[in-house]
Amino acid sequence: MTVDPVGLGAAFLVLGSIGSTLYWMLHPPTTAADRVAKQTEVNIEKMIGSVIVVFSEEIHSENMLAMAARLARRERAQLLAAYVVEVPHTLPLNAEMEKEHRAALDVLATADAIARKYGLEIATEVVPARQVWQGVLDLARRMDTHLIVLGSYREGRYSEAPLGRNIELIAGKAPCDVLIGVQAHSGKMIAPTGTPPRKVVATSTPSKD
Repeated sequence: MTVDPVGLGAAFLVLGSIGSTLYWMLHPPTTAADRVAKQTEVNIEKMIGSVIVVFSEEIHSENMLAMAARLARRERAQLLAAYVVEVPHTLPLNAEMEKEHRAALDVLATADAIARKYGLEIATEVVPARQVWQGVLDLARRMDTHLIVLGSYREGRYSEAPLGRNIELIAGKAPCDVLIGVQAHSGKMIAPTGTPPRKVVATSTPSKD
C-alpha cells in the first residue's frame, strides 16, 4: 500500500487544526479583567504572610486587630500585636519605664483576648523606640512584614487629625503595604462587643525611598 506524502501532510494539518480548535473551545482566552483579578488574588496570598497590628499611647487598633485576626486565620498568616513605647532622649533606650510598660501589657492582653475570640493565637511585643514611626518601621523590616495595620488617633493632641504625624510617616516610609482604620461615630465593621467601630479608609503601598 502506497501512502501519498502530500495527503498524509494534509491529514496532519487537518488534525492539528481540529485539535487547536478544541483546545481553544476548552480554554478560551481570558479577558484583561480576569487576568487582573487573578494577579490580585496571587498578590494577596503573597501579602498575607506576616501582619503587624500597631498600638501606642495614642494609636488605638483594637477594631483593626479584630479584622486582621479574621484575615490571618483565613489565610493562615502570622499575626503580631506590637505596642510601641516612646523613650525620651534623656533616657537610655532600654530604660525601665514602669508605667508605660504596664499600659503596654494591658493593651496587648486585650489584643490577645480579641484574637482568641476569633480562634487565633497571636504573638505580642513591646517595642521601645525614640519615635513610634521609627519603631514600627524597624520592626517591620526585622520581621520581613507583609502588612502593617493601624488604627487612628482618638485622644490627645491629634484627636482632630486622626492620621497624625506617626501614622503618616509609617504609611509613607513602610517597606510593605499599610492598612489604616479611622475612628468613626458609626460604622458597619464587625467588631467585638463593647469596642467602638472604625471605618477602613486607606491603604498604602511601599515607598521606594
